Amino acid sequence: MHHPFRASLLATALLALPALAPAAEAPFASTYAPVGAGPVLITDATVLTGDGKRLENTDVLMRDGKIAAVGTDLDPAGATVVDGRGKWVTPGIIDVHSHLGVYPSPGANAHSDGNEMTSPVTSQVWAEHGVWPQDPGFAAALAGGVTSLMILPGSANLIGGRGVVLKNVPAETMQAMKFPGAPHGVKMACGENPKRVYGGRGQAPMTRMGNIAGYRAAFIEAQRYREAWDKHEAASRNEGKRRKGDAGPGQPPARDLRMETLAEVLRGEITVQIHCYRADEMALMMDLAKEFDFKIHAFHHGVEAYKLADELAAEGICGALWADWWGFKMEAYDGIQENIALVDRPANGCAVVHSDSSEGIQRLNQEAAKVMVRGERAGLTLPPEHAIRWLTANAAKAIGIADQVGTLDEGKMADVVLWNGNPFSVYAKAEKVYVDGALLHDLNDPARRPVSDFMLGQEVSP
Repeated sequence: MHHPFRASLLATALLALPALAPAAEAPFASTYAPVGAGPVLITDATVLTGDGKRLENTDVLMRDGKIAAVGTDLDPAGATVVDGRGKWVTPGIIDVHSHLGVYPSPGANAHSDGNEMTSPVTSQVWAEHGVWPQDPGFAAALAGGVTSLMILPGSANLIGGRGVVLKNVPAETMQAMKFPGAPHGVKMACGENPKRVYGGRGQAPMTRMGNIAGYRAAFIEAQRYREAWDKHEAASRNEGKRRKGDAGPGQPPARDLRMETLAEVLRGEITVQIHCYRADEMALMMDLAKEFDFKIHAFHHGVEAYKLADELAAEGICGALWADWWGFKMEAYDGIQENIALVDRPANGCAVVHSDSSEGIQRLNQEAAKVMVRGERAGLTLPPEHAIRWLTANAAKAIGIADQVGTLDEGKMADVVLWNGNPFSVYAKAEKVYVDGALLHDLNDPARRPVSDFMLGQEVSP
């Protein structure tokens, strides 16, 4: 079945590619190419810039895939003009915790590629190698304003592998979705999940004691691996300077994909994303990071993060959290609905609303609205211009892409959502969604709503 949107999108993307792609500098390198699009000017909208500002009756100009200007009375020369009166503009939403593509729809065993439950430490596996780009969930998330997302392995293991940041664009390959320049993120998990999975088999870890011992053993091994490679690379750099009789660099150490990931964590080249619910375990993980000198970028789920809000802010650690999930297992029992608002409260607090759900990702704006209500009932002031950061700027910071997206700053990627009203209203809909300045979802134009190959030929609601 021919689908005009996909055909035109693919043709435009192919035209944007160079005639001969250069050799990949890294394995499984991004081949992402923005869809070509002319300049677009959204006029007279309420604009939430993502960095705390709310601008009324303001224009947003997108040109060459970038934010060209945000202001008033911008020159529309050559641009498609979109009337924004009565509407709101925000940066594209970023979900920092998704399993789309590795646990896609339909949820069949044949599609279950998120947990490599063969060892407590599987840092050698990469979530991107399990991503199915035809997952219909990507288009559903785009309709909710999600323009970028981090796909993580599941939480069965102490160290489950690498996560990947994707641009939410229709594509035939994972590489064509891979966010250019984004770092990998290693997924770690505290608490009940790893001890339940392996303890149930009579293996270690069976307890939280075993969890911590497992992390420490893995990082001790990673330290040795990193030191061996550092020594070899230093000797190679000094090869031309060595004196007669000095030993040369010799053979490089044997590559170990499991240790390679953890060595990159120790070098600060991979962000650290930790599934952790309880405050006491988050404190232990912060001590672990100090012992092995690596940085934690975000605790995910963290239903007790409010108990450590000041400590998280002091360490520059984000809380990537649900609005109101709680009580579905013992370690989730002490959750409160003010959690995100309290993590956000310190001056340097970094609160993020995440989904961990193929359904929740479609309404992250409404999840954030729940937080606003509960926080304001607790006496906090949380206007839309502040709350949007939980979905944009803070999310970009947590996964290492804040230099490219998350705010409507000039020169950043033009990932933009035009909402039909206040995005924190239960009635709000993403009317137009732009990725790198290209209109990829239009609520009012069925031809501008991507449909995966898997769904072609099946009945799709208009």
